[in-house]
Amino acid sequence: MDFGLVLQTDPPASRVISLMKRAERNGFTYGWTFDSAVLWQEPFVIYSQILANTTKLRIGPMVTNPGTRTWEVTASTFATLNDMFGNRTVCGIGRGDSAMRVAGRRPNTLARLGEAIDVIRDLAEGREAEVDGQPLRIPWVRDGRLPVWMAAYGPKALALAGQKADGFILQLADPYLTEWMVKAVRDAAAQAGRDPGSVTICVAAPAYVSDDLAHAREQCRWFGGMVGNHVADLVSRYGEHSDMVPEALTAYIKGRQGYDYSHHGRAGNPSTDFVPDEIVDRFCLLGPAEAHIEKLKALRELGVDQFAVYDMHDAQETTIDAYGAEIIPALAR
Repeated sequence: MDFGLVLQTDPPASRVISLMKRAERNGFTYGWTFDSAVLWQEPFVIYSQILANTTKLRIGPMVTNPGTRTWEVTASTFATLNDMFGNRTVCGIGRGDSAMRVAGRRPNTLARLGEAIDVIRDLAEGREAEVDGQPLRIPWVRDGRLPVWMAAYGPKALALAGQKADGFILQLADPYLTEWMVKAVRDAAAQAGRDPGSVTICVAAPAYVSDDLAHAREQCRWFGGMVGNHVADLVSRYGEHSDMVPEALTAYIKGRQGYDYSHHGRAGNPSTDFVPDEIVDRFCLLGPAEAHIEKLKALRELGVDQFAVYDMHDAQETTIDAYGAEIIPALAR
């Protein structure tokens, strides 16, 4: 199992770079950041410095979207980083939650997302693609490689990930839901004539290594609120009791009363008081190192290739170090 570190690009950028260097020293092989231009600093500027200050870490957004930047700009940015640092980027992409809504726009449609996945990959790898009816090719790309991993929850999005994406990003660590969603992605890949095993599976969730479970829960409760944004979209689309989406995912948002993006992805978010302890425990990895190892082994048995640690709480360095000292070596064995 690979391990990734996920951060927000809060200033100063030097701290983001320092934490990514620390992660690489501790055995992490991927570095991810949020991508929301209003809420945080521009990640692609910071990626160049992370890549320059590490040797093997693969870098990308978790996740970008097809609406914030034009597709040829996104492809050219990735291709430039790859040309500078040797194909060490991954394009995580989704419909767009905070990046679009904070700017007063609606998230992208799945049709637009699916088209963007193909175009961005083709352009970044040097092939011709059509953008707004115009054939384009980036002529300076040589030996480009850009895996595109798609974030998804709902049945149509999961199907699209299986049909088109090189990887699937699931932002929760509940084993039951992971099994359900991985199966949906793999089935869609097979139906599209692809090798289901070729789709990399990445589970991303907060991790907090501590014997103080109550404190760990409070530091990670924000995650249930963030996931709740996507769940609310699914409920509005498919209904509260639909066989299209498991109630194990949708039931907990009944008490949700909106969401304040000024606290997005942060410990102490007041918009997450509806999230019960059970959801925090299911969606996150909490407790002593042994509990993390046990849950990660269960996820690995379900086909998960990478666990990406959301490290947005009051124990960033100690979490990275605990994973490097105890958890990553246990999964490597």
